[in-house]
Amino acid sequence: MNKDQVKGAVKDAAGKVQEKTGEVIGSDEQQAKGLAKQAEGKVQKGYGDAKEAVKDATKR
Repeated sequence: MNKDQVKGAVKDAAGKVQEKTGEVIGSDEQQAKGLAKQAEGKVQKGYGDAKEAVKDATKR
């Protein structure tokens, strides 16, 4: 696991918390920010996954 995978997973989790907090307090802005953070985290994790796949493929 590389740093992009970890950072992406953390951003995704933080975005979920932010989204749920926005739901509880009734803030559409917080919900939107949470969704955006989740998307950013998923992209970063995907990038990390791709890097890891290339690294694994070159070891063979």
